[in-house]
Amino acid sequence: VQTAAVCEWTGFTQALYTTYLIQPFIQAPLSRPTCFLSNMHMPMTSSFPSPVRVSQRLRVMGSLFVIMLVFIITAVLVKVPLEPFHFFLSTMVKIVIINSFGAVLQGSLFGMAGLLPASYTTPIMSGQGLAGTFAAFAMICAIASGSELQDAAFGYFITACVVISLSILSYILLPKLVRCPFIPSPRPEIQNIDHCSTSPSHSRQLSIWILALSVCFTFTVTIGTFPAVTADTKSTLSDGGSWDQYFIPVSCFLLFNLCDWGGRSLTAILMWPGKDSVILPASIGCRLVFIPLFMLCNVHPRAHLPVVFHHDCFFILFMILFAFSNGYLASLCMCYGPKNVLPHEAETAGAIMAFFLSLGLALGAALSFLIRILV
Repeated sequence: VQTAAVCEWTGFTQALYTTYLIQPFIQAPLSRPTCFLSNMHMPMTSSFPSPVRVSQRLRVMGSLFVIMLVFIITAVLVKVPLEPFHFFLSTMVKIVIINSFGAVLQGSLFGMAGLLPASYTTPIMSGQGLAGTFAAFAMICAIASGSELQDAAFGYFITACVVISLSILSYILLPKLVRCPFIPSPRPEIQNIDHCSTSPSHSRQLSIWILALSVCFTFTVTIGTFPAVTADTKSTLSDGGSWDQYFIPVSCFLLFNLCDWGGRSLTAILMWPGKDSVILPASIGCRLVFIPLFMLCNVHPRAHLPVVFHHDCFFILFMILFAFSNGYLASLCMCYGPKNVLPHEAETAGAIMAFFLSLGLALGAALSFLIRILV
């Protein structure tokens, strides 16, 4: 289900960016701010936590149906000529709807996974990476086939609708599978609580807040750099050849999503460092170094900083480490978070972690404006 949710989200962003927000306004001075505004607005609307008093089945099924309906409408509008202002206005409305219900869906899924062992969160995180890889590969295929932009966008939207339909069918069949033996224990009755019994509770609360802020910081650094800075990197080896056309789709988008997917999937067999280790937040803090590294690559246009890393190999090496660390460290935080609270609080903890993940996307999108200006 999570694969479908993120797949259609990524496909929507990609088709929107390449087909409409660039092409109609390519001569306008506000074209790039408009593109970044759309990318920033999506995670910002996703930062709303999902309602907790509505049944989980209604939250998941309702969100999927609403998102699919919006994509069907969007696919139809691809073939309808619209004025730029009307298109922009309708696009903003659809972005708010998709991401609001997407936030409800994501929070529900992470809350559901929080009730299960940590290994069950890994497939959700891995599904996000797989979805991004699929969208990047679809973009490369569209470029290679020479398809018209409108035809490519229509294909993205139709594919998203099909995948969401499969997700709805999968969720309907889910209760018919063998029931999971991991049932959360009932809420314990609070009786006489002394100082000694409350100390571990405070320790658990502190631990989950550290993990929540860690996953938020991870995505703030990632979205602050990718794709606002990385997508403007120019190849020094293309020399006007075909590699110039494929450099960003392959070296930036496809490579990032593949390595990110690999990092997320690795947590299925290796979970190091531990949830209480200081190495985890320290490693996440060290990812700040990627911001100046990418800023010093061959990014154009630029106004302030010199180019230090001219060769394409530097950019590709930085991208591999950047993407893999993002996937692995973020997945560790999401797996550990619900396990640092009492069993009856695990679902709420999972939703909190999902909220801070989305908050990191929003902060990173806002930060990307400043980082791009400083290049």
